[in-house]
Amino acid sequence: MAARLQAIELERRIGAGDARALARAASLVEAQGEAGRQLIANLFPRTGRAAMVGVTGAPGAGKSTLVDQLAKVLRRAGQTVGIIAVDPSSPFTQGAILGDRIRMQDHHQDSGVFIRSMASRGKLGGIAKGTLEMALLMDAAGRDVVLIETVGVGQDEVEVARLADVTVVALTPGQGDDVQAIKAGIMEAADVFAINKADMPGAERLEQEIRAMQSLGSEEQRANAAPVRRVVATEGKGIEELWSVIRAVFEKQGRRGARAETWALRLREMLRDRLLGALPDELVEEHAKRVAARAEDPYEAVEALRLSLAGQG
Repeated sequence: MAARLQAIELERRIGAGDARALARAASLVEAQGEAGRQLIANLFPRTGRAAMVGVTGAPGAGKSTLVDQLAKVLRRAGQTVGIIAVDPSSPFTQGAILGDRIRMQDHHQDSGVFIRSMASRGKLGGIAKGTLEMALLMDAAGRDVVLIETVGVGQDEVEVARLADVTVVALTPGQGDDVQAIKAGIMEAADVFAINKADMPGAERLEQEIRAMQSLGSEEQRANAAPVRRVVATEGKGIEELWSVIRAVFEKQGRRGARAETWALRLREMLRDRLLGALPDELVEEHAKRVAARAEDPYEAVEALRLSLAGQG
């Protein structure tokens, strides 16, 4: 009852444009508790308006600077922005290590930009638990665009593609393993390629390699190949053109978050997180010790954990 009343009050204040209420709501959503879930449930009918743009790529690709510059372009166009920055977790507190967030300080007094850092807390795929709910919160709060910056990801850790309407993959020349990263699955996740630090040697070669790999696909894949744009994010060069391309892709392919197949993926992810969160850590660790000692096989352990969840129901 208390969670429901708290959610109703925050919903009212968020609808009135209260920035403090939005910050409080973000904390509840990240905590993954009943109050946060009730709030998102209440606000869900208001969602579906924001364009959700994921920005992913390898460490050092300049994702934070790219997101910062995209936010500046959007604000100049009069659009409101929500930024979700997923950071590595502190090994001590499990909180977000803010890292490059200092590069977004230009926005801290701008009420049209709401920034939230979230700790990955060991979750793979470049995003954090609750990232989808946080994006829905910002959508419901009236943000025109929600930019989701992932942790620096590896080859196929691109879960952001499941929740974003458009996924931008940032690459930089001269790192040696760019093409390997593309081959390993990031190619399929990208709706737009942004070659950052394009003033460095090798930018043209990297673009040629991307386009050469795109040419190997089927006729349909070639026709729908992700556009490639070069930018120098630290100087703001090419950012307006990049946003124009992102917007064009968004309008061409439609709002991905409105598709039933996208929600099927999201619901599976939410269900997995919810079920795992319902299991006591001690119980999982107990079975892990039994499996490690060969006193129990993994299938027995999983079945015991499943029965434990069934018993809770």
